[in-house]
Amino acid sequence: MMEFKGRILVADDERPQREILVSSLLKSGYEVSGAASLPAALSLFETASRSDKPFNLVVTDLRMPTDKEGLELLLKVRNQDPKCEVILVTAFASSEVAFQSGGARAFAFLEKPLDFEKTMLTIESAVEKSRLAHENKRLRSMISKEFGFSGIIGKHPGMVQLFERIERVSATGATCLIRGESGTGKELVAKAIHDLSPRKDDPFVAINCAAIPPNLIESELYGHEKGVFTGASSRRSGRFEDVGEGTLFLDEIGAMDLELQPKLLRSLQELEFSRVGSSEVIPFGGRIVAATGRDLRQAVEAGEFREDLFFRLNVVVLEIPPLRNRKEDIPLMVEHFLLKGGLRHDREFKGITGEVMEIFDGHSWPGNVRELENCLERMMVLGEGSLLGEDLLPPGLRGESESLELGLDSVFNLPSEGIVLEDLEKNLIEQALMRSDGKLEPAAKMLGITYKTLQYRIRKYRLKENPEGQSAKSE
Repeated sequence: MMEFKGRILVADDERPQREILVSSLLKSGYEVSGAASLPAALSLFETASRSDKPFNLVVTDLRMPTDKEGLELLLKVRNQDPKCEVILVTAFASSEVAFQSGGARAFAFLEKPLDFEKTMLTIESAVEKSRLAHENKRLRSMISKEFGFSGIIGKHPGMVQLFERIERVSATGATCLIRGESGTGKELVAKAIHDLSPRKDDPFVAINCAAIPPNLIESELYGHEKGVFTGASSRRSGRFEDVGEGTLFLDEIGAMDLELQPKLLRSLQELEFSRVGSSEVIPFGGRIVAATGRDLRQAVEAGEFREDLFFRLNVVVLEIPPLRNRKEDIPLMVEHFLLKGGLRHDREFKGITGEVMEIFDGHSWPGNVRELENCLERMMVLGEGSLLGEDLLPPGLRGESESLELGLDSVFNLPSEGIVLEDLEKNLIEQALMRSDGKLEPAAKMLGITYKTLQYRIRKYRLKENPEGQSAKSE
């Protein structure tokens, strides 16, 4: 019995050419359907899409009988099922047809008269790409269904408990506080709460309170009137207004300036707000989900966070375990990220070697899931084969020092020529900010200093904070 290769729809209003191609593909092991017109082709495609046997490829003549039909079929197929590839058969130059097709992308353009060998090789490549996309989707769905929740992967008891809590709170309108270290996936959890809630069709708007300078964050949150400050050339809405009745996600809430916290508290209590420079009161119909990597109780005790705002946010707390405490989830996440990367890079990755998995298991993962994903992304980009080995790991994971030289006693080894201590301190702060994506709270934790001390050091060394959350070099 011939091996099944894939499902193909051939659309051509010229019967002899259609039947020749259908017959050749059937003999090669493909399951093939033929259509003599655009309506017939669309009917077959839509029926297959609703079943568990969708087409992998549509091969269509551009003219059936005018050039509108082929392009319309291309557009509808690519919009309805991006995993189904389309090959256009045309007597025109491919660049001209590509221009006419607008935003839709055809896998290839074959010019008449068809070269049989080239046609079959092109079809084989297109079907293989589609089958890989369908298989990756199936595997991702299987992983997510068995070990995940709304795109978050994990089977550790702490993650299972988190999934249950997300499901319960999503049905309510309660304010939620998500706690977790940098890189654990706090925004994914917030998005899951939104997607499972009755607000799922309304906007999900996120803002990082640590990535925006204190003098700009009030305007970002509430908007402003024209002329209220230099550069305010027109009225602008803020995130509270943009979110409508959706979900407003306040990331790194612990970094919010103390002076703005009373206004946020009032917005939460009264469910209303005003643009900067306006007395107009605007009702707020959205839901607040906040996140932090700080211990807000300690921040309250240190006088860095208002106690009344803390109690207002601390209604429902969702804790995300750090990756070092749930290492049994690493193999699942590796498989998940390799499947995602395979689709993104149009390659198939079989996995990582046993040596790499041992290294992953022994690593402490200070950057959590983000660090793991970035590590695998580097390996996929640099690797040439389908199995990713130890040689592709970043230097830090291979046991090679990336910066400071350590002696046998694991203490910094002072060079014989000496150092400038302030230069070393400044360099370490820059490294911590780079590793934390410019977020001050995790950077302070890496350096073993308080949030306020880090702010002082940044000012001391004139390090600029980029509004996008990335730390720049000194001025």
